Amino acid sequence: MSNMMYRAAVLSTIMEEMERDPNVVVLGEDVVGGMGTEGGPEAIGGIWSTSTGLYDKFGPTRVIDTPISESAIVGAAAGLALSGKRPIAELMFADFIGVSLDQIWNQIAKFRYMFGGKTRCPAVIRMAYGAGYNAAAQHSQSVHQILTGMPGLKVVMPTTPADVKGLLRTAIRDDDPVIFLEHKALYATTGEVPDDRDFMIPFGHARLSRAGGDVTLISSGLLLGMCEAVADKLAGEGIGCDVIDLRTTSPLDEETILDSVEVTGRVVVVDEAPPRCGLGADLCALVAEKAFSSLKAPPLQVTPPHTPIPFARELESAYLPSVDKIEAAVRRVLAWR
Repeated sequence: MSNMMYRAAVLSTIMEEMERDPNVVVLGEDVVGGMGTEGGPEAIGGIWSTSTGLYDKFGPTRVIDTPISESAIVGAAAGLALSGKRPIAELMFADFIGVSLDQIWNQIAKFRYMFGGKTRCPAVIRMAYGAGYNAAAQHSQSVHQILTGMPGLKVVMPTTPADVKGLLRTAIRDDDPVIFLEHKALYATTGEVPDDRDFMIPFGHARLSRAGGDVTLISSGLLLGMCEAVADKLAGEGIGCDVIDLRTTSPLDEETILDSVEVTGRVVVVDEAPPRCGLGADLCALVAEKAFSSLKAPPLQVTPPHTPIPFARELESAYLPSVDKIEAAVRRVLAWR
């Protein structure tokens, strides 16, 4: 096992897969990091430091800087994937996925279906998402609720460096398009990761990070740590929480969710996206439909309000889910009669 940062897990997995398979290529804005500056290529190393060193090792035919055009990046990735390559496209900020929705929603997500299963589109689209940096409403959003609702896409939201390793490797080797969402606030977190270069985590398998028995907390990404903090605190009062890290929102591990709810009878879904038509609402509906007889209280969501993300630090803090808000929700479902 090695201890490494979340961003290092991203970079080392890409590096290892590019060494293993010559068809793996990387493209995106400033992935070379410094091209055109006085320092030259690799002078900066990419905005998130998740592509540092790739250009020096693999050269301009496999590490490709692109114009500032998300539609061009995703469109090029689609073409590369259809012609036998395994592209890893990087969008700096998930917020700008809107300009490439035709390429994602109407093209790569549908290629296998529209061509009767006779083609494949092994493209990975990596994006940084999430708030907490006072980056305002156009650089802080969580877009998984939009993408999870599109048939044909696999959507991944790793929480730990180990999950980055296992899930990103699975994504790169998958023959279908995968959206890989990395929370900005997790890039500097650390954790142990297996050294095995074939370590993979299958999609659709959630992780039970805490086992309790009184309440089921469901989340992923940055907010999973808040759920764990609440579970640890309440354990001191004799309240047990199952904490489920979804890992992938499509495919969704319904079995792990429903098995937990059948035991606890109480559910709190914690999500960073707005509440309307979102992941929280979807999971609450799932539980209500398939585990209704087990419920002891109505399922609750802890999400931001249905508004754009504020710029001011104090307002952004008030907007986001927090440990206090999650704990209050848990106490509400426990007290419900």
